[in-house]
Amino acid sequence: MASLPLDAMDSSALPDGWMYADLDASDILLEYAQIIQPPYLVAGVGLAIGVLCGLTFAKLVENKLEGWKQDRLPLLPLGSFAVTLPYFGVVIGITLFIGGSLQVFGFSAGVALLVSFVLSIATAGALWVQLERLMAQVEAGTFSAVDFDNFDQFF
Repeated sequence: MASLPLDAMDSSALPDGWMYADLDASDILLEYAQIIQPPYLVAGVGLAIGVLCGLTFAKLVENKLEGWKQDRLPLLPLGSFAVTLPYFGVVIGITLFIGGSLQVFGFSAGVALLVSFVLSIATAGALWVQLERLMAQVEAGTFSAVDFDNFDQFF
């Protein structure tokens, strides 16, 4: 009798006090691996990380601009460790936020995180390029007001 699989055994043949005698294998696994759906916590933590790192990044860029205005410190290269770390934090936070939000709408975790990572990296890369162009214009003295309605100047 000991060689039979669990679902082939009669539950009455199990010893008294065996707590999972009336459950099948999938019910037993659900007792140990509870999946919290929908993943509001992932989206909330991602949003918090993105906002906090975004505020830190904005303050660092503002300090760089103030240093340039007052002492003519160089604006570029922008990619120092102190500036890129919060920027990567924004990317990670927004990836988690979009991924968690997609999971709320029924996407699987892997697909949601992959799609959100691709979106975050593409957007972050484009924004980084634009920020470096604007900083170069400020340093060169050719900076003019940015017209967001005219997208030709960005490409």
